[in-house]
Amino acid sequence: MTLTLGHYLTLGAILFALSVTGIFLNRKNLIVLLMAIELMLLAVNLNFVAFSHFLGDLNGQIFVFFILTVAAAESAIGLAILVQLFRNKSTINVDELNTLKG
Repeated sequence: MTLTLGHYLTLGAILFALSVTGIFLNRKNLIVLLMAIELMLLAVNLNFVAFSHFLGDLNGQIFVFFILTVAAAESAIGLAILVQLFRNKSTINVDELNTLKG
């Protein structure tokens, strides 16, 4: 059995749906929200790589490297903000972090 483009797109859609479900079901824990957003980005990256492979063009795969670089920087900054919030508020519950002031 060979894997077709439809198989990869189905897997990407399932991963994307799982991440959207994770965002809507768990709005309390910021770490789980960040993980769901990263899963969403990986689902989109899977679609980029699949289309790039089946069309014989490397532009999609190169674009994925840029997306992964930005996602790594975003998650590092997000985790640093989470550490500071936990140090100041002693919680990462979203409901208790609604009073952010500059």
